[in-house]
Amino acid sequence: MFTNNLFIKFVTFINVFFMADVYLLTGGNLGDRIKNLHKAIELISKEAGKITDRSSIYETEPWGFRHELNFLNQALKIDSLLDPLELLKEIFNIETILGRKKRGSTYSARIIDIDILFYGNKIIKSDKLVIPHPKIHERMFTLTPMAELNPDFIHPELKKTIIQLKNECKDTKQVKKI
Repeated sequence: MFTNNLFIKFVTFINVFFMADVYLLTGGNLGDRIKNLHKAIELISKEAGKITDRSSIYETEPWGFRHELNFLNQALKIDSLLDPLELLKEIFNIETILGRKKRGSTYSARIIDIDILFYGNKIIKSDKLVIPHPKIHERMFTLTPMAELNPDFIHPELKKTIIQLKNECKDTKQVKKI
């Protein structure tokens, strides 16, 4: 019994020490948008980390391209033991399972998109991954749900809170809570 309690304390310590608060943005504008978001949440919690908070769902106009169908977006906060590249790999797997087909580097309609917005306070710039997400401060569809989750989170590069970035954002696309 003593050994079991000691093991549990050790595992808890390791989890707290290595676990990172990660913020993700999920979204899509094709198919059953609500079902796709729920399925993404289910797979993220199973494969990527424990979801500890989530924003409301927002309907948003497409950003960076024209399309007749609006997106649904939701920000998630997860505790993850995966390092950033492992997390990215799991996200790509989840997107593939849900039917996303990558179409180059241009913006387009999609069944699901999952972006890593922040990985704790890490700053990562590689050919595979950039964290914080490089366009957060330009996108009201990202800032609005993120501000609902953690308005006082400080962007590690821009050194401004999410609410400051939201108030300064020039994006005029519609973002409405559903």
